[in-house]
This record gives sequence, C-alpha cells and structure tokens, in this order.
Amino acid sequence: MGFFSQRPTTAVRRTVRAHRTDTVLAQAPLVSSSGEAWAFATRAELLLVSAPEAAAARGEVESRGAPSVVVQREWADVDRATYDTESNVVRVHWVDGDEPTPLMLDGRRSALPQVLRERVQWSVVLAEPVRLPGGRSARVAVRRRVDGELFSQVIGGSDVDLTDPEVANAVDAAEARVRNAAGLP
Repeated sequence: MGFFSQRPTTAVRRTVRAHRTDTVLAQAPLVSSSGEAWAFATRAELLLVSAPEAAAARGEVESRGAPSVVVQREWADVDRATYDTESNVVRVHWVDGDEPTPLMLDGRRSALPQVLRERVQWSVVLAEPVRLPGGRSARVAVRRRVDGELFSQVIGGSDVDLTDPEVANAVDAAEARVRNAAGLP
C-alpha cells in the first residue's frame, strides 16, 4: 500500500470530525486486535479512535459498536513521545503521570512520529530541570496551548513530594525563573 493510500473508514472519519478542533496534520493506522484503530495528530491535540471490528467492516456510524475517541489530549498534556523503529511503537508519555500510551504503528510509512515530535516541541516555550533533595529531579516548563495561551507546568515523577518545603522552594524558584523569562507574571 502506498504512502497516501492509508484511509480510515467513513465511520472513523465522521467520529474524528465530530471531536477534533482543527485540521488533521498526520494520521496512522494502528495495530489492533479488536478492530480498526487510528491515531490522528491535529494542530491542537492527539486523537486515538477505535472502531470494533464489526462496525469497522460495515462502516457503521451510529450503533452499539460505533467508533469512539479513546484518547483526546492537547499537546501540552504530552511530556514526550518516544519512537522505537524496531518495534514500530510510539510511546506517548503524559505530564500527569498516567501510564504511557503505546501506539503500535502498522508498519506503513507515516508522518505521525515526526508530527508528534514537532507538536510537542512547539508546545514547549521554555523548560528548566530542577535538582531536588535526595537525588530526585523535576522539570518546570512554560507551555503553549493552540490558542497561544502560555502557562507553567511542573513535571515530576511519583517520588516528587511538592508538600516537602525544600522541594516546593526549589520548584517554586525554577517556576518563577521560567515564567519571568517568558514574560508571565
């Protein structure tokens, strides 16, 4: 199958149109044992759509097994995405600590990994690592939403206790520096 011949069913396309905020920049079919699955990267967000096998085969839109959006997250929710070219899996890591979401690409050539990288990088205005007591670390960042709004974000592992005064002071100081550098109050 050629580079541009990847096309989701009508039902999946309708589901995406109903949920997305803007134009699709890249899309890729995903390996799924339960039916049709697709990843869509738009200017604003990452969408993952799943359609049960029976619905995908019939192109159904409104039925018990209609396609559904299983992930809809803006780029500022993505901490990073890693791409393993050997296994053809993109792992999307979330800033809120949710389990990474694996996207098993079906092996066809796709711009999705590159667009994921570009959109996440676009959302990061400034970032600073923060060394914390006990050898732990965190990051503070100023991120951008698709509408241009800037906001700060603290990204740390589950071992980062923001109620610890030493940790809170280090994080607050770093956040103040990146906010100031970005012109935020």
